[in-house]
Amino acid sequence: MTIQTVPPPAVPEAASPPPPPAPVRRRRRRWEDIRAGYVFLAPWLIGFLLLTAGPMVASLYLAFTDYNLFTAPQWVGFDNFVRLWNDPDYLKAWQVTAVYVLVGTPLKLASALGVALILNAAFRGTGFYRSAFYLPSLVGASVSIAVVWKAMFIDDGPVDTYQQFFGFPPGGWVGDPDKTMPMLILLAVWQFGAPMVIFLAGLKQVPQELYEAAAVDGAGPIRKFRAITVPMLSPVIFFNLLLETINAFQVFGSAFIISGGTGGPARSTLFYTLYLYFRGFRDFQMGYASAMAWVLVLVIAVITVIFFRSSKFWVHYAGDEGR
Repeated sequence: MTIQTVPPPAVPEAASPPPPPAPVRRRRRRWEDIRAGYVFLAPWLIGFLLLTAGPMVASLYLAFTDYNLFTAPQWVGFDNFVRLWNDPDYLKAWQVTAVYVLVGTPLKLASALGVALILNAAFRGTGFYRSAFYLPSLVGASVSIAVVWKAMFIDDGPVDTYQQFFGFPPGGWVGDPDKTMPMLILLAVWQFGAPMVIFLAGLKQVPQELYEAAAVDGAGPIRKFRAITVPMLSPVIFFNLLLETINAFQVFGSAFIISGGTGGPARSTLFYTLYLYFRGFRDFQMGYASAMAWVLVLVIAVITVIFFRSSKFWVHYAGDEGR
């Protein structure tokens, strides 16, 4: 007798859920991209919060305290900011820094633009000369460069020997209060390689048809420079001017080395940042130094706003004519 088995009834499969609508999928992908972006940004964000934003907030608090690095800060309100304007060395530091910014920055940019105009022409060895002029900017305001620069301008140094050859009286520049500032400005001008490269890149973007049309109209080199080169380079000039002005306010290393860490002779190299260093790490008046730092931040911020507000009168961008 054969026993036949009856198969169990088939169980219908559960229907798979319908896919989410397209807007939901787009939102999910967007959030996934955002999360991935924050993951990649996390190292920078952590470094910014711990090494930049955190110290800035701490220094803002210390600016309103009396703090000597060894005892707990004591709240003094605006006393540090009031003391600033009654401090003759503080006012002298502003004077020295203002001279450096107002004289050194234009000379540096003028030198960078002049060399860029020369190197923009096609001649043999252009690449070598571009590299040679850019080389000083690679080392920046390093200690070694400041030491070498100081050695060049001391008594019986190369500069002293050279000027005696042309009949000038002997004497180094380092110990002369009237010559230390020109020496530091020359050091800044010598390192014009970075703005020169930016100017050179801007010159490459100026259409040659404009110069050809100006030549047909009888314009000379000076007229071409004033009517074509300067307006077309105005965005680049604005960028370099703003960047170099901010950098000039922060000069420290070269002044510290050349003055021997004293701000001398006769306080002729007492730059703002150098005096801030003296107050904070030599006199241990960290609250006072923090107040100085925030005044410098506010001054640079105001100057930056003035630059941007005034740029609409002399900076010309492509496409502005149609507005």
